Amino acid sequence: MSLLGVIGYGMAAAGWLILFLLLLTSWRGRLQGGLLVIAVLITLLWALRAAMYASAEVLAPDWLYQLLEIIHSVAWLAFLAALLEPLVRETWTNRWVQWFWTGLASYAIVLFAVDLQPLWSSQFELPVDAGILGHIGLAIAGLALIEQLFRNTHPQRRWATKFLYLGLGLLFAYDFFLYADALLFKRLDPVIWEARGLVSAFAAPMIALAAARNPEWSMEVFVSRRVVLHSATIFGAGVYLLTMAGAGYYVRAYGGAWGATLQLAFLTGAGVLLAALLFSGQVRARALVLMNKHFFSYKYDYREEWLKFIGTLSCGDPSEPPRERIIRAVAEIVHSTGGALWVRREPGGFALIARHNLRDRNASAIQVEPVNSSLAHFLEKRQWVIELDEYEREPELYGDLVLPDWLQETRRVWLIVPLLLGDHLQGFLVLAEARAPQQINWEDRDLLKTAGRQAASYVALLETSEALSEARQFEAFHRLSAYVVHDLKNIAAQLALVVANAARHRKNPAFVEDAFQTVANATERMNRLLAQLRKEPPASTARSMALKTVVKRAIEARAVQRPAPIARFVADDELWVQADPERLTAVLEHLLQNAQEATHVEGMVEVTVYSEGSMAVAAVRDDGCGMDEQFIRERLFRPFTTTKGNAGMGIGVYESREFAHAAGGELTVDSRPGQGTTFFLQLPLIENPNVTSMQAEAREWRNPAESY
Repeated sequence: MSLLGVIGYGMAAAGWLILFLLLLTSWRGRLQGGLLVIAVLITLLWALRAAMYASAEVLAPDWLYQLLEIIHSVAWLAFLAALLEPLVRETWTNRWVQWFWTGLASYAIVLFAVDLQPLWSSQFELPVDAGILGHIGLAIAGLALIEQLFRNTHPQRRWATKFLYLGLGLLFAYDFFLYADALLFKRLDPVIWEARGLVSAFAAPMIALAAARNPEWSMEVFVSRRVVLHSATIFGAGVYLLTMAGAGYYVRAYGGAWGATLQLAFLTGAGVLLAALLFSGQVRARALVLMNKHFFSYKYDYREEWLKFIGTLSCGDPSEPPRERIIRAVAEIVHSTGGALWVRREPGGFALIARHNLRDRNASAIQVEPVNSSLAHFLEKRQWVIELDEYEREPELYGDLVLPDWLQETRRVWLIVPLLLGDHLQGFLVLAEARAPQQINWEDRDLLKTAGRQAASYVALLETSEALSEARQFEAFHRLSAYVVHDLKNIAAQLALVVANAARHRKNPAFVEDAFQTVANATERMNRLLAQLRKEPPASTARSMALKTVVKRAIEARAVQRPAPIARFVADDELWVQADPERLTAVLEHLLQNAQEATHVEGMVEVTVYSEGSMAVAAVRDDGCGMDEQFIRERLFRPFTTTKGNAGMGIGVYESREFAHAAGGELTVDSRPGQGTTFFLQLPLIENPNVTSMQAEAREWRNPAESY
């Protein structure tokens, strides 16, 4: 064999080795990926064995070469069949597909046995043409599968597979030519066989290009960028240390008397330089750019990038403002050093609300970007990531976009990323230059736009949360105002009642005394209301009281209106509760007033006091119009909802229930339309303090020694 065969098959082995490594480190896919990698690996081994056979002085190939010769053709047939299988399943059943695989394996075994027949049997000899015809059959099968694939491939998809058809077609066509010549002359032509290696080397880059255009063929083998970066760092550090060690040895050997000292100083400086390089963010960024360009088909590990992005947004430093965290999360994707965030502020435009490591020469120059500006219109309509260097080089790509003047006042501006909420421009990010100079491609732009959409949702959530917090503050203020108006209305009603009866009863001493008590009560309630407005502790605090006494007081206050309420006490003993007397009286008066307003003047309003377990109950019952279940469920206990028109505030029942809850009790209602209503005010029972003190005195009288 000549040197041409060694060179040809050696080049083929190198080409298939590169393709095999690229497939293992770049692509991920399904069944076709496994078959493709297996076929490339077997072809690599076949080319290596052929190169060894070409360099050796042997008369005929051995069994290993014959086996690889058959298996590498069968592997490519299996890969083509896997690509054709979805089309075959539309017309053939699964059984026919299984028969194809079984037949292909059986054919390969029989052909291998025929090729090795001289080695295993000397008595029975097959014709020489049998093995050659078997190899011609494999070549014809490969060409037939390629023809079927090309015929059934959609014209728009042929650009992605045409190089596969050319590469494998070249291999199978040359095999057909080689073995057809052998069939004619009863032997393999050495020149044709040696040139076969160069033909195989030509086919490898075409198949690599087809695999790059069809990443779904590749295996689900994934090499993490972090692992590659760390491995490359360790490898580079090792090479660096070996180089520095060699240089240090040279310094010591030829440094004379100062050799040892110079060697130590040199190695120390080399170690410091290595540490500085390893901890340099700029060097790391440049290494990532280099690695992504030359070792990975996709620039980003999207799973890792997205987890890091979401982690930065949600798990950052609590002391870091959330909007600066948004800037940092997006900037870290492209290794930007900082940025600024603009958010829509109706109706003026987009306002600058946050910065992160980005300063401008004139802070007053950046105020508001109008919503109808060229920049805002371009970002919302085109939804592009604007690269300022590209805009300066090729402004025609951006149409009629005119950048605002404040961009010239801001230092180191690199990218402008739109923050889109649906098709609505929520804001935009201005990013500073990266640590290492780099050009962004379609992959960077798509990832930045996707991250921008997520950031826009986060900005909208922040805006909504702040608006909700502000609304809650106003709600608390309005609720307090409503309580003030409600209490003032009740006080005004008390004083109006005194004024209305003054002309007729002014000479009645009892009326004068009641009038003074009413004025004193109104004054006390006004002072308590002012204390609440000043956030001072109320003058009246919760204390023990008899529920019957409070009920009687409330009934007396409401007796001036018809129908006059009556009291019914079921329990013989006094029921004592712990509550604010003034608020409890106001709650009972309000429940009585509602009952009177819902009942005809000839009707009945009754308050029943009794105990139920550990609760003291005051039940206010009337036989008025009643309420339906839907009104009770949806409107009765909701604040600022009233059926009295302008005469009511709609907070009386709500405030009554809140009072019951604060005291550890409950306010419930039972009502039917046309059958009346009963409110049940339940408060926790406590011990009668008079009985408790008498029992304590009795125990002290029986055991006088215990008091000393």
